[in-house]
Amino acid sequence: MNTPWVENVETLVGHVKSGDTIGPSGFHFVRSPIAQLRALGEAGVNDLTYVSWGGGLPLEFLLSQNAIRKVIFCFSSLDIFGLAPRFRRALERHEIEVEERIALGFMKGLRAGMEQLPFEIIQDPMGSDLRSGFARDLGGQSEGGVPIAATPPLAVDAFLLHAQRADDAGNVEIRGARGLDLLTLFGARKVLVTVEERVPTGTLGAPNGFVLSRNFVTALTVAPGGAWPTSCLPDYPADYRALQLVAKLTADEPVPAALLEPSRERLEEVTRIASVPASEIRSNLRAWNPKITASPAAEFSIDELMVSAIAHTVDDSSICSVGSVSPLATIAYLLAKHLWAPNTTIMSANGGYLDIGSRPMSIITSELLDFHTAAAHIGSDDSYSWYYQRGRISHEVVSSAQIDRRANSNTSWIANGDRRIRLPGQGGMGDVADMHQRYFLYLPRHSKRTLVEKVDFTSATRSFHDDRQRTRFGYRPGPTTLITNLGIFEYDIDIEELVLTHLHPGVSFAQLQDATGFEVRSRDTIATTQAPSAEELRVIREELDPLGVRRLEFVPSAERSALIDELLTAEEYALSGDRS
Repeated sequence: MNTPWVENVETLVGHVKSGDTIGPSGFHFVRSPIAQLRALGEAGVNDLTYVSWGGGLPLEFLLSQNAIRKVIFCFSSLDIFGLAPRFRRALERHEIEVEERIALGFMKGLRAGMEQLPFEIIQDPMGSDLRSGFARDLGGQSEGGVPIAATPPLAVDAFLLHAQRADDAGNVEIRGARGLDLLTLFGARKVLVTVEERVPTGTLGAPNGFVLSRNFVTALTVAPGGAWPTSCLPDYPADYRALQLVAKLTADEPVPAALLEPSRERLEEVTRIASVPASEIRSNLRAWNPKITASPAAEFSIDELMVSAIAHTVDDSSICSVGSVSPLATIAYLLAKHLWAPNTTIMSANGGYLDIGSRPMSIITSELLDFHTAAAHIGSDDSYSWYYQRGRISHEVVSSAQIDRRANSNTSWIANGDRRIRLPGQGGMGDVADMHQRYFLYLPRHSKRTLVEKVDFTSATRSFHDDRQRTRFGYRPGPTTLITNLGIFEYDIDIEELVLTHLHPGVSFAQLQDATGFEVRSRDTIATTQAPSAEELRVIREELDPLGVRRLEFVPSAERSALIDELLTAEEYALSGDRS
């Protein structure tokens, strides 16, 4: 029987040639094709164009191998570890070509490439400065009246996929959050696959899995641990200890292939964690003695106040999407679901895990718990088509490097004299701003550097504020809100500016004005933000975040590594079950 099986990874990546356009599977620390990337590095393939919603670890490795000529992307960071140093250096020094798109423009470009069309139609990201780089004005409107634009096609020569299983015939089963895997691979000239396991034909069909027909597979091989140190659930979660070692490297240091090759001990450890029942993980995390976050019962911290304030905007009809590196927002959604809005729908992993169950916050096991409790495993393109573009999402609370008085946000670059400091990129903020019921921004560190008169670059902004206009366009009416560690603002449609509505307890107007880079306008009466109740504090501290993961939002970047190490140590101890 003629099947696409090949002997090893080296033979597999022989299909990739210098000058090719490639795309990796997964996103962030989920199901990256690490074994294939290591083999590409060994083969010396270069002059590649890299196409991916998120750059992250795969892009950092390929940049360290001097293998990249151009990158087409929406976002690139090392997730909880912060900025991606090689990506930043390459863009700041203009060492590679760059094409940056908003998420919808990226996805629709992949769809146009898949369908062999010259362009695809998108809702026009009118307010974003990124628009001019990829969107073409069509001078028209959709049936509902929303302005539309065209986005050019994207397609790759080789899609590098890591998945859980494939059968003898070459059919491949993908489980968990799929990112943009299907959009990318169906338009690819070649699809190269590594899997954890080969199984007999006819045995695929795991719950929530997607089976890719062998008709689309160019070549595949078995590579156990082929996604490590990223995750491949249900086999193993991401190995954050190994990822931490990579994240500590500077931009001038190469990423050694050996750091991305699993030892038997590390693979056994993450495999062991994956085998622990979800109920036991939840119990162990909640049994953690929260010495590191303890405070007198009558007091609350600013992170707890912000969590409570966000949570009180959530009700039983809310559909909440968790974006990238958003522990504060995640805890807020879970708090509302736990105490007063049990029917709230929460989508995690950039929309890949739909309708997750309640869980404690963690670093190592969050994705594992969502994998087991989600009602469905889908792709980010599915969540965009089914929820985002239909205006069904009520909440996606996002942060930004700069926000100005008109609620424009900047996550792209900041001017520093004659130099531009590169930021991760807007991901999906350019879409979120108009499509979601609420455009909800937050800043854990309110200062004149973060709240400015005018942003250096508008990555995202809300163009449609009027309730009747939003309804006509198929979007739910809702406010633009900014919450910081000092107060709460809402966008006033009459003056087209953010207006202060609440000061947090103990914060004066003068203190907030002194920390703001523009003249603050306020309502005649400024309310005091409601303090979290004793029950809310108990649930936050004991049920939802006993480890204190929310603190990652508030520490300076220089202290982040130490806090991550502390959190990982605490979680490893909790997961060991050792109570001695």
